[in-house]
Amino acid sequence: MAERIRFVCRDCGGSIEAWSDGNPYYIDERGQKQYAHHPDHERLARSVGNDSLHICLACGKQFVVDSRAPTSCCIACESTDIAGTDQLHGRRCPSCKTGVFTIDPGFQCVS
Repeated sequence: MAERIRFVCRDCGGSIEAWSDGNPYYIDERGQKQYAHHPDHERLARSVGNDSLHICLACGKQFVVDSRAPTSCCIACESTDIAGTDQLHGRRCPSCKTGVFTIDPGFQCVS
């Protein structure tokens, strides 16, 4: 089961939403990525990797990181200050540069 989370900046009110499980995938017979999501347990069982959305906390660029080819820096500015969009609690907001993200307790989505 996956949970959709919303993080909100305490200072500027900016928000980012993310699924807790990213985008699990398997490779089909043609060598192509095929995404697998709940409740399709058969496809999920075939998963070999996960594409997860990340954000650069220096410049704000959002980009996908493949678990089979991970990166440790931003694709735009090369900063190493990056985080998965599902791991932003307590992290500095890249928009205002002063606030930190907290989990929005009134926002709940489950798949």
